[in-house]
Amino acid sequence: MDEPRQAQETRPGGDKHPVPSMQSKSKELKTRSELGFSAAFGRVASAAATLAGSPWIFLLAVVIVFTWGLLGPIYHYSDTWQLVINTGTTIVTFLMVFLIQNTQNRDGKAIHLKLDEIIRSIQHAHNEMIDIEKLSDKELKELGAHYERIRAECERRDAAGKKSPAA
Repeated sequence: MDEPRQAQETRPGGDKHPVPSMQSKSKELKTRSELGFSAAFGRVASAAATLAGSPWIFLLAVVIVFTWGLLGPIYHYSDTWQLVINTGTTIVTFLMVFLIQNTQNRDGKAIHLKLDEIIRSIQHAHNEMIDIEKLSDKELKELGAHYERIRAECERRDAAGKKSPAA
């Protein structure tokens, strides 16, 4: 397979230096063996979130709750019996919030980077749309209203075109 072409980056002074392609950079990041804490945590969080979302873990949770319910009469529905399930679910929930948030943040960033790449690669795309996720809620609302006006205008033109007789 051909090696990806390297783009040229012009630096101050007019010097041109090769810039690694996105494919080679992506491959490098995926296969990196030395990980910082953040990258290592990201991989562990992703693996844990994948495992936690599996049908087997759900089945395990159902079995645990069912077993806990069956043990109620044996322990006379005591405070300790209730405390066991309350403490367990609280700890699991607390930890899962951070794992899920990390995974969602990373997925969101990856989606935005992919969309940015698509926008950059399409000749007639509006490059102003890159990084709009960093706009304020008010700015996003204004941008949404702008595109809603464009959509309404397109519908109006389509409707007008359908009403006029064909030549």
